[in-house]
Amino acid sequence: MKQSNTSRKGGVLKTPEKTTDRRTGDAPSCVSVGGQAVMEGVMMMGPEKVALAVRRPDGKIELRVKPRRYLSKKYPVLGWPIIRGVVNFVTQLYVGMKTLAESAEIAGGEAEEPSELEKKIARALHMKPDDVMMAAAVALALVLAIGLFFVLPTAIESLLKRFIGSRLGLNLLGGVVRIGVFLLYVWLVSRLKEIHRVFMYHGAEHKSIFCFESGKPLTVDNAQTFTTFHPRCGTSFLVIVMVISILVFTLLGSDSTNVFARVGSRLLLLPLTAGVSYEILKWLGRAEDTPLVRALKWPGLMVQHITTAQPTDDMVEVALVSLKASLDMPNPIPRQYDPAYAGAEGAADSEAPGAEAAGEDA
Repeated sequence: MKQSNTSRKGGVLKTPEKTTDRRTGDAPSCVSVGGQAVMEGVMMMGPEKVALAVRRPDGKIELRVKPRRYLSKKYPVLGWPIIRGVVNFVTQLYVGMKTLAESAEIAGGEAEEPSELEKKIARALHMKPDDVMMAAAVALALVLAIGLFFVLPTAIESLLKRFIGSRLGLNLLGGVVRIGVFLLYVWLVSRLKEIHRVFMYHGAEHKSIFCFESGKPLTVDNAQTFTTFHPRCGTSFLVIVMVISILVFTLLGSDSTNVFARVGSRLLLLPLTAGVSYEILKWLGRAEDTPLVRALKWPGLMVQHITTAQPTDDMVEVALVSLKASLDMPNPIPRQYDPAYAGAEGAADSEAPGAEAAGEDA
């Protein structure tokens, strides 16, 4: 088996042919695993399990495991190329925010009480109040993201169109503004203490997944030898979306001076942009390590200088607990901690949003 470079400049690991031996807990595999950093912990998705491991205020690790559901098994059309990228984007956003809220509660935060309006909406729609709260939070996040990264740059394009006659040049300028706003936003957020710790757990997540992909035993010492930059990271996906949007908007977007026409056309093209970007990310994740592939991965890996940070050993320990549980390995929690399978093997939401995505996002 050949293993490629895994220096801090990034690299792709060729995975072994074996699958995980559940009797010994030996890791490795051609199985695709993905995850997400949360408050004081990591969520991992394996082929059959979704695991959330969080460090509690008393130092113990709480682990929650649920079966993984696939939307594409119920609705095959959602697994088609391009369409699955759109499903991935929306479901990851929903699951990401829901998992963040759950992790914050475990880590010692207080759960927010639904408002009376949210309770009324829940009763009308026959939903849980918490699900209404989460749907509202996702909708707000989408509105803010679209406003910052698409409406604002497009409005600037409209203002400058009278001075720039080139369609390509104008869209390139809009793309540069879009990427600049994104980088500034991520950098500012990373200055917050709580978010910086999440970014440290993000690094722990990447290290543990790299360790799994290398075929080495899943130990803290082994995981700490790997880079925090992973080519399948959601950060890389967002960077690809920013770049692909320039091409898609140039070829198919409105060239009108009317800001509403320009914004409307770009919003309509956003699902296509996300779908194409997802397919590119999947291809990059399995492509041979050639100079061209490394060049295409480079921008996303560089942005991970902001979105990941070097984790402590206890953070990597939490990430490995989540990873092992998602792979259904025996005894994922170290012996020095009391087992805390809160909700273990509990029934997940019937739709289990995010099932399509997590295996592709490191």
